Amino acid sequence: MTGAVVITRPLAQARPLAARVAALGREVELLPLLEIAPLRDTAPLLAALARLADYSMVAFVSPNAIDAAFAHIRQWPAGVKLAVLGEGSRAALAAHGVTPDTVDIVSPADSAHSDSEHLLQTLDLAALAGRPVLIIRGESGRELMADGLRAAGAVVDVVPAYRRSVPPLTPALAATLRRLLARQNDWIVTSSEALRGLCDLLAKLDIEHPDPLQQNSVVLMQQQHLIVPHTRIAETANNLGFSRLTLTGSGDERLLAALQSRL
Repeated sequence: MTGAVVITRPLAQARPLAARVAALGREVELLPLLEIAPLRDTAPLLAALARLADYSMVAFVSPNAIDAAFAHIRQWPAGVKLAVLGEGSRAALAAHGVTPDTVDIVSPADSAHSDSEHLLQTLDLAALAGRPVLIIRGESGRELMADGLRAAGAVVDVVPAYRRSVPPLTPALAATLRRLLARQNDWIVTSSEALRGLCDLLAKLDIEHPDPLQQNSVVLMQQQHLIVPHTRIAETANNLGFSRLTLTGSGDERLLAALQSRL
C-alpha cells in the first residue's frame, strides 16, 4: 500500500505543493519542520530596502526571504539585477510580479545544484568588482555567498528578513511523528536545516515520549524514502544515515515527476 507524501516545508510554501500532490491521488501530510516568523527588529531590513536602487545586484537566499522583503517593496527598481538559488525563488518572485520579462534574474544553470556555490559560478563576478551587492536571507545562514562576492571585490551588505526555527516537540507533534513512522511514506525534504532538526526531534522523542513497543525513532526514519531537490541536501541525508534517496533537481515540477514515477 502506498503511504503518504510528507511535505516538510514551512507552511506557506507547503500548501500549494500539497494541493498538486493531492491532485495526483496521493495522501498528503503537512509537517512543517521550520517555523518562519517576522523579525523582532526590522530597522536594518527597511533601511536596506529604502536603498534598493543603489545596489547593482540583490540576492535572495530563499522564497521566505523574498516574501518577507516584498511585504515592504512596492516596485522593483529599474536596472537592479536579482540573484536567486532555484525555481522556488523564481516562482516567489513571479508571485510578486517580478519576472525575467522586466528584470534580469540570475540563478544556477543546473537545477540539480541550486545553491550558493553554483550561483557564484554562474555570476559575472568580475562585473561586480567594486559594486554594491545586497544579500537578503534569514536571521542565520551560510556565509559562502557573501564571502565569495567579497573575494571578487564586491561591496556586500547582508540583512536578515525573517527568523526560522525548528518547532518544539509538543505532545501533538510527538504523536504525529509516531504515526508517520509506523508506515513507509515519501518525505519531501527541501532544507538541510530541516532534516537535521527532524533528527534532533526524533532523538528527543525517544527520551521525552518513550514507546517500548517501537524501534529507535531515528533508525525508523532512516528507513523512510526521501525526495530532495538539491545535492547538498542529499549529502546531508547521507551523512545522517539515510540511503533511500531520490534527487530531483530544483522546482515543484521535478518533485511531482518523482512522485508520479512511484505511483
